[in-house]
Amino acid sequence: MTRPTRWELAGPGNRGYGEKFGRLVADGEDVDGEARLADSLLGRGARVLDVGSGMGRVAAALVARGHDVVAVEPDAALVAQARATYPDLEVQHADVLDATLEGEFDLVVLVGNVMVFLAEDTERAVLARVRSMLAAGGRVLVGFHPLDGPAAARDYPPEEFVADVVASGLRVDARFGSYELHPPSPAYAVWLLARDDVSTAGTSSGHPMGPG
Repeated sequence: MTRPTRWELAGPGNRGYGEKFGRLVADGEDVDGEARLADSLLGRGARVLDVGSGMGRVAAALVARGHDVVAVEPDAALVAQARATYPDLEVQHADVLDATLEGEFDLVVLVGNVMVFLAEDTERAVLARVRSMLAAGGRVLVGFHPLDGPAAARDYPPEEFVADVVASGLRVDARFGSYELHPPSPAYAVWLLARDDVSTAGTSSGHPMGPG
C-alpha cells in the first residue's frame, strides 16, 4: 500500500469538492471542459485511463463520447459518489500505484489537481507508472494549480514538474493556461505529455491523434 495522499490527510476538509460538482451535475451545468479537450486528442473508441477520477464527471463524459474508460480513485467517499451519480461507470477504488491495470491506454488523464494532491514524494513514481501504461503514440493530459492551489495541495512550480516529467521518461509536448488552450498562465497549468521514445503521430489503432 502507498502512503496517504495529501487529499486523504486533509480529511473532511475536502468534502466540499464532491458536493460542489454533484450540485453542478444535478443542475445541468457544464462540467465537461476537461473531457472536451481530452476527446479532441483521441480517435473514436480510444482507451482512456482517468487517474484520480473523483466523482466521475470526466470519465463519464468520455464514456458518453464513445471511449473505453478505466477510472481509478483512492477516496472512498468520491468512489461512492461516482457510483451513485453515474451508475454505469465502473470505478476502481485504488491508488494508481496500487491499482490493477491491464493493457495500454491511448490517453491518461490527471486533471483537477490530481498531481498536487498525491502522497509526498510519489510524483515521479506516478508519472513512471503512467508512462508504462501508454500505448504507442499515447499521451497524458495533466492539469493543476502550480502555486496557491486548494488547501492541503502542494505547490508544484512548473520547472519542478518538468524535471519530474523528464526523470520519469516522459516529455512535455505543450503547456497551456486552461482547457480551452489559452496561453500559459501562473494561475493554472495544463500539460500535454508523451513518452520520450515514441512519435506522437498516431495511436496504436492507427487513428490520427491531434486537436480537432
